[in-house]
Amino acid sequence: MKKTILIFGSLALSLLLLFQISKYSLIGNDFEIEGLLAMVAVVFFIVGVYLNKRSLHTEKLPEGEIDLKKIEALELSKREYEVLVEISMGYSNKEIADKLFVTESTIKTHVSNLLAKLNAKRRTQAIQIAKELKIL
Repeated sequence: MKKTILIFGSLALSLLLLFQISKYSLIGNDFEIEGLLAMVAVVFFIVGVYLNKRSLHTEKLPEGEIDLKKIEALELSKREYEVLVEISMGYSNKEIADKLFVTESTIKTHVSNLLAKLNAKRRTQAIQIAKELKIL
């Protein structure tokens, strides 16, 4: 969170400095408006590329880091664990049902069981708890 605040703060500061420099350049007729727009576009492009690399290309956890003993201790069935993994990928109940070749009501039952076993109230909370337990 601190990194995000620092990135956006530095972006805002750099844009303010860029606008101040351009204001003086425009007053002195040393600079054209197209150049200013090009510099702003380049700054946003660089920040966009950086944020894209940081947020979209996260590495998946290696298989060895999943604590199988905790999965057994929670008494999660194989199918419930599959549903949990699909939920963590952001799929809806209908999408999970289609992918696992079961009915949507079966998925709802598995989700209810998961919420009870993980002591969670919502799907997002279940994912958070599962990550803390290192079963995802």
